[in-house]
Amino acid sequence: MSVAQLRAVMGKVNLPNPLLLASGVRGASLSEVTKAPGFGAGAAVTKSIGPEKREGYPEPTLASEDSGLVNAAGLPNPGAEAFSRELESVNGLHLPILVSIFGGSDEEFVRVTDILDDRDFIAFELNLSCPHVAGVGTEIGHDPAAVAAVVRTVKSKTSKPVFAKLSPNTENLIEVAQSATGAGVDELTAVNTVRAISIDVASGRPSLSNVYGGLSGGAIRPIALRCVYELRDNFDVPILGCGGVSTWEHAVQFLLAGANAVQLGTAAIADPAIYNDINLGILS
Repeated sequence: MSVAQLRAVMGKVNLPNPLLLASGVRGASLSEVTKAPGFGAGAAVTKSIGPEKREGYPEPTLASEDSGLVNAAGLPNPGAEAFSRELESVNGLHLPILVSIFGGSDEEFVRVTDILDDRDFIAFELNLSCPHVAGVGTEIGHDPAAVAAVVRTVKSKTSKPVFAKLSPNTENLIEVAQSATGAGVDELTAVNTVRAISIDVASGRPSLSNVYGGLSGGAIRPIALRCVYELRDNFDVPILGCGGVSTWEHAVQFLLAGANAVQLGTAAIADPAIYNDINLGILS
């Protein structure tokens, strides 16, 4: 395989390689997101941005397990207006950045879209699948009608490609994806974290302040692969696989399951330059 063959072409999105930094991992600041392409990522997804500033949950928000990480940060973000000002710093640089957005209704998604749309980034990723924040995420992402409304209204407000990040915590994955594709979504991201809990033996209490969180890391890879495989069996749209990738073999598993590209999350925490190693492995 040549370097040119690494390219990932997904509709209007054309990347030099199929690896992306996933949302909410090393994305505490825009500067962290913009570093990922320099470390070999084909693109990077920002933390999820909502209509208003959100502080998130108090510590502890992260628990380490043998199988990965359980986290419940609570979608902390500066709000769309403040983040729009942050994005001014990259205007004209044409960096391969996707902006993740969330809201409690299609109106809130549209408000964020309107505020951010004229900034310099390549696509929106709709967070329809956060497993631990009430009123957003899975409450919308498990409802096919709500998903269709969000996708349709966001698409009406932007010419940028729109990705829908789906949840593994539903039995209606195909029905939800059908609603998204029927409403005109450009790409599907599969999947977000798996709803989970960690218990601290010393205290006898849940490890996280929010009690419930989302499991990421190697334990969810077979779940994410199953979701990608099912989606590819039913839809022709580009798919981003996400969940438990830390080696080139894992990335290839997703590509063989039908993904066009792959997002890395937990593995990028320990090694922000992991993309180069995985790209080299794919090339070999």
